[in-house]
Order: sequence, then structure tokens, then C-alpha cells
Amino acid sequence: MDAELAAALIMFDGGDLHDLAGERIRLHKIHDLSRPKIPESVRVRDLQTSTPFGPPVRLRLYEPRAAAAPMPAMLWLHGGAFAYGFPEIDDDLCLRLAADAGFLIAAPEYRLSPENPFPAGFDDAYNSLLWLANQSDLLGINRDHLVVGGSSAGGALAAGVCQRARDEDGPTIRQQILACPVIDDRLATQSMKNFDTSPIFNRYEAELMWQRYLGENRANPPRYAAPGRELNLEHLPPAYVLTADFDPLRDEGIDYAVRLIQAGNFVELHHLPGTFHSFDSIVPTAGISQRVYQDYLAALLRSYSDFSN
Repeated sequence: MDAELAAALIMFDGGDLHDLAGERIRLHKIHDLSRPKIPESVRVRDLQTSTPFGPPVRLRLYEPRAAAAPMPAMLWLHGGAFAYGFPEIDDDLCLRLAADAGFLIAAPEYRLSPENPFPAGFDDAYNSLLWLANQSDLLGINRDHLVVGGSSAGGALAAGVCQRARDEDGPTIRQQILACPVIDDRLATQSMKNFDTSPIFNRYEAELMWQRYLGENRANPPRYAAPGRELNLEHLPPAYVLTADFDPLRDEGIDYAVRLIQAGNFVELHHLPGTFHSFDSIVPTAGISQRVYQDYLAALLRSYSDFSN
């Protein structure tokens, strides 16, 4: 394993994903202790979306002050096994990307399972994309330059949002960024079988995650719930896909990237040896995490390229 990541794991309390209430409290405490300073170059504000398609969603906006309107924008979906987390857990990443890329970053507080199983959180994510596009003039963003990204469970939401936007002639998405993404509920890959004691996330936690998220639909997931089940992957946005070495989600992420390529999409796949699930958000100061941040930044800037399927 990467030496910096291995050293950080010794001090890391991974929590207990079976303790739903406790894990939610723990994540809030971690954020309170590590709350990043907001740079002068970025304005942060929270507002409520209002659409006819679903309940209001709190949307956390990171707006670069110096960017000229209309700005490009990215919808960023946090991780947390569909059951934990909130937009602020990715404050550091979103602040840096807004400042460095000149993108407005919008992070929704989507509904969590098991209280709100699929499609609640997914609908919140998709409706947030629609709201961004519909309110582009008010927000000073370019509705023709939207990116969708997410980490872990947020990666599943991001991939599903891209599929649904294609199918329903929704907003044009210029790039999708899938970081250690949750992709397939069938748990049949070699990495899923191998990593039952892996750090941060393992097979047993993946089983619990899908049971909470799908509920009574566990045996027959609806469309978009598990993006890897989608048979038609043609005409999807260019993708940046990150996978980690010691991660049960590794092989499904790689498989999804390869299938996107085979379907004729533009894809950049980064598999990093010596890493574990969501290493870049857990140990953001590590050298390898800094490399990944530069990749995210490059992917955003590359979304300006005139890729065409």
C-alpha cells in the first residue's frame, strides 16, 4: 500500500456502518473538527430548490467570485453508502475546484436511505440537475456546460443521472466524473469477493448498503438504481473514472469504464495501485491524493473540448 496512506490508516477510525445513527453523528463531528477555511475567491451559500418534480432540496453552492458569467457548473454528489453524509463533507474539494477551475459547484443534500430508499435520493440528484439548467440565468451559469460528478455512492447517482438525462432528453452533460463509484448491486466481481476485510469499505458493508438503498426492490432493482445493469451505454457523456486497488468496488468501476469505451464513449480510466476506497477524501494531503485532485481539475477543464459521439 502507498506509504502515506498506510500511515494514515493507523490513526483512522473507520466507524461502524451498521450503526446508522452513530455513523451519521461521527461524520458531522469529523466535519466540525476539520472544517476548511473558505477562501476569499469563493462564495458559499445554501438555498432550496423548488421544482414541480419533487420536494425542495438544499443545494450548497460554491461560486468563484472572479469568474465571468455565464460560468460552467458541476453537480457534485457526495458519498456515504446512500445512507450517510451531507454536502459539507466535500467542502474542501468543492472549494478548491470552484477556485481553481472557475466552475460553480452545486452539491445537493439528497434524501438518504433506509428512511428514503430508491428513487428518493436519485430523484433529488436528477431534479437538482434540472433546477440548475432551468435557473441558469439567475445563477449566472452556462446551461450548455454542465458536468456531473460524484464519489462512491455519489458516483452511482452521477452515472444514473447521466443515463436518465440521455434517455429523457434532459440537460446536456459535458463530462461525468466517477470517483471510486458504486456501480453494480450484484456483488459478483472478483474484487467484491476478495475484499471482505478491506480498509474503509468491504463486501459486507456493500451488502448492507444495497439492502438499505433498494429495500423491497433488492431482488429486482429499478432502472438507474444500479448503473452497471444498464445494457445500452451509447451516447453518454465523456467520463473520467477513478478506481482504487484495495476496494471491493474496484472491478465494477473498471468494468463500467471498459463498457463505456466499447459503447463508443470517450473515457479516461485511472486505476491507482496501493490505494483504498475513497483514499483521496480520507487522506487529502497524501501525494497520491494530490495527483488525483489535479486529475479532477484537468477533467473539468477538459470538458471544454469538443468531444462528440
